[in-house]
Amino acid sequence: MKLAQSIFLLFIIGITGCGVDTNTGTADTDINTEMELDKENEAQDVVQQVDEESLLSPNRVLNIAHRGASGHAPEHTLISYETGEEMISDYIEIDLQMTLDGELIAMHDSDVSRTTDGQGLVKDLTLEDIKILDAGTWFNDENPDLAQPVFSNLRIPTLDEVIEKFGTDANYYIETKTPEEYPSMMRELIATLNQYALIGPHLPEGKVIIQSFSEASLLEAHEIDPSIPLVQLISYQSTAKISDAELEKIKEYSIGIGANYRHLSEAYVKKVREAGLLLHPYTVNEIHDMERLIEWGVTGMFTNYPDRLSELLRD
Repeated sequence: MKLAQSIFLLFIIGITGCGVDTNTGTADTDINTEMELDKENEAQDVVQQVDEESLLSPNRVLNIAHRGASGHAPEHTLISYETGEEMISDYIEIDLQMTLDGELIAMHDSDVSRTTDGQGLVKDLTLEDIKILDAGTWFNDENPDLAQPVFSNLRIPTLDEVIEKFGTDANYYIETKTPEEYPSMMRELIATLNQYALIGPHLPEGKVIIQSFSEASLLEAHEIDPSIPLVQLISYQSTAKISDAELEKIKEYSIGIGANYRHLSEAYVKKVREAGLLLHPYTVNEIHDMERLIEWGVTGMFTNYPDRLSELLRD
């Protein structure tokens, strides 16, 4: 929005700086007025165009590749993230866990057993222990129609490896998982983002978004660097409801809310949007659900099939 405001200001300066010939008649004054109105309209069009280009624009629908394109490849592997990029997603989504020796890794579960051939909690394993695990064969076993030889023996990437692979060309949507288990996680994450120059005023708005179910974790991030866009995840067990007081509290540190799409209603979406917050539901995989949520006014969504959402948005 800062860029949009600057462009609008330049147009206004251009308008007010135009001289008026006091020797001309009323007709010339009318022409000048019309020209000024045209310039103002043009300025507003440019502002709207720039605003829509912002990743945090309320006029966009973001395509967030959930754990990468995890409907097509093993979740939270480099090949899954690559596939999401190829399917024109706006963001790589990364869930973070922390190893016994303090390394940030890309993994959804706190236990490695579901998506690897190993056992145990991430917090009890060193990075060396993690790096010998097979993080892809399970996908071939569970999805024989999608199985590929390249998926066998994939490794769990560290956050550093993901960033080194995709660099500043990619946008990152990062969730701190169970941060109460990892007291140093948020500070380590922000230090890493600074190390790779992924946060700061020189970058496009929304290059990195951090989300969490933990309000304490987000408040810590906000205290360390208030410029980082944060999204408050909320877990609903039934139809989502939120009070004005809750919305005002969330707005103090967050730009938006994330919630399971199955519990959302049109009224909830409207209330969140009217409060000035973005809304990014998860995890939306069917076209008819995507269409309904877009009609309701969500500003993005997580999906295991970013190709489906890309095609819908293109159409």
